[in-house]
Amino acid sequence: MKWPYENAVGATETLSCDVLVLGGGIAGCWAAIAAARKGASVVLLEKGATMRSGSAGSGCDHWESAATNPGSTVSPEELTAAVLDDQDGYNNGISHYIESREGYDRILDLERFGGKVRDTADEFAGARFRDEATKFLYAYDDRARTTLRVWGTTFKPALYRECRRLGVKALDRTAATSLLVSEAGGVRRGAGATAVNARTGKFLVCRAKTTVLCMSRPARIWLFHPDLVGLSEFRPPQCVGNGHAMGWRAGLDFTMMEKSVPAEFSAAGRSFPPYSTGNNHNTWFPATIVDADGREVPYLDRDGRELRTYEERFQPAPGQKFFLMGGGVDAPKYAYRGPEVPDFGELLERGYRPPFYADLSRLPELERRAIWGLMVGQEGKTQVPVLAEFTGRGFDPAKHRLQSYGSGWKSASFLPQERQLFGLPGGLLHDWDLRTCLEGVYAAGDQLFASNCMGHAAATGHYAGRHAADAARATDLPAYDEAEAAREQARVLAPLGSDGDLGWKELNMGIAKAMQLYCGDRKHEETLRQGLALLGEYEREQVPQLHCDNPHDLMRTLETIDVLAVSQLILHASLARRSSSRALCFDRVDYPEVDPEADRKFFTIRREGGEVRTGALPLDFHGDLAANYARHNRADGEDAR
Repeated sequence: MKWPYENAVGATETLSCDVLVLGGGIAGCWAAIAAARKGASVVLLEKGATMRSGSAGSGCDHWESAATNPGSTVSPEELTAAVLDDQDGYNNGISHYIESREGYDRILDLERFGGKVRDTADEFAGARFRDEATKFLYAYDDRARTTLRVWGTTFKPALYRECRRLGVKALDRTAATSLLVSEAGGVRRGAGATAVNARTGKFLVCRAKTTVLCMSRPARIWLFHPDLVGLSEFRPPQCVGNGHAMGWRAGLDFTMMEKSVPAEFSAAGRSFPPYSTGNNHNTWFPATIVDADGREVPYLDRDGRELRTYEERFQPAPGQKFFLMGGGVDAPKYAYRGPEVPDFGELLERGYRPPFYADLSRLPELERRAIWGLMVGQEGKTQVPVLAEFTGRGFDPAKHRLQSYGSGWKSASFLPQERQLFGLPGGLLHDWDLRTCLEGVYAAGDQLFASNCMGHAAATGHYAGRHAADAARATDLPAYDEAEAAREQARVLAPLGSDGDLGWKELNMGIAKAMQLYCGDRKHEETLRQGLALLGEYEREQVPQLHCDNPHDLMRTLETIDVLAVSQLILHASLARRSSSRALCFDRVDYPEVDPEADRKFFTIRREGGEVRTGALPLDFHGDLAANYARHNRADGEDAR
């Protein structure tokens, strides 16, 4: 078939702006909006279509970071302290305090932009979880009320409209490939980025006073199936961590990149689409679970006390101020543990008979519609393949049960070496301005270490955007190395002119298999180094053989090259930590001591002059949260809200 777009391969366009935003997801849109509000000229580069791109482009069902909403009984300080403690300190105090402090403000902004955040149609009037005065719908903890149920499918279009209203120049189908760096007097600073149009092949050099990295966390590292690409990860398969690869090549600092969790939210050939099977977690909390005989499974509070009524499932235990649920805290520590059903093994010991089912017919009607309708309908990648598909085939939650597959409540069992960067993974290190170690380059959302969900992306995106705009106002447009940009253009376009016969899917399969074999659940110095050697061989011998026929396949090919770079970063980070860690799901069989006090720190890693440099920071390097936040936001006044 003839390629339907203009052929601009070999052409170059140069743009300039005050603030350049890389990635048009939730964080990127918010960074662009915040910078434009401050009067900065803003260019946003997005390899998809900004209106629906990114991990939240298909929606989200709950907003965890509304600690300052009028119904909340928990302060931002209390909530941040809880999520830090829940991860044994291996969490991002800076970004999660920003999330807790500003998440509710971003919800109010979204409402002004046209997003739906309240039950304005009174669909749930009189429901236990509805506040009649504000029409907010709450999830999980009835007392804390820090989490709102929302209509997340409306958010990206609303943000896109606001970007256009503010004059943000959003360049869709334009994939960023590298950071431009300026060097003067021995000082390195960001000078913008390069990109390629995924339809025409035109190369773009975008100069900027400041740059905000708002691209996705990595994926397709351990899990990849060439025939089931769309189901290979919970998040969109094109969200592969391009910004991580760009930052690695540019010498930015990363931390926690050794963390990987057992695969769960995936359907890579051995599972079901997330949220398509009966369970009682996250979006489905607290669905009633029954066994094969219809015998109802009891919920227990954190102290093991059996809860007799449905309403008790939403209440903290006696003496407990609040509990954590949703996102990366489905299995919190004792202090913050919410009501839960016993695990699979305990149920068998109690005489329950598998298989188990979620029986929504036993819930009050409004509770049932909140789970199967609002939340399942609004969560990422569920509206069409789950809610619409199941409903169209006759599933009625008022009559039918939905089976829970696998061991426990997971949708299937994965091999131990199949891992994911899910649930507060590693990422870029930054300061209290969300600035990286490269002057003029900021980060937000899934680029940050220990990133989380939509509220985190929105709050940190807005925060980074306004700080980047302030910095741009105080600087001139930096120069950049034109020869380096020309070399990047040659690298980017090489697969289009290659006479090789290797496709991107084959290389991605090889990378995933290498990571399973050499950086799986149990790690060892020798196997990690063998993995690096193998990936180095791929880089030298296989990458030059990559071939693609059009700019769209070129984008996929460049993604896979970035998957390779991120995999090397993970292997280096795994070598740097010479002990095991429960919180990081990290098992070094040659260093079996678990969480020794000497290693309770963030190990940092960056590439400098072809060498890998490592360092360390204390887990509490963020300092006093409220004081540091105030110190870095005085100039913004009400704009921080």
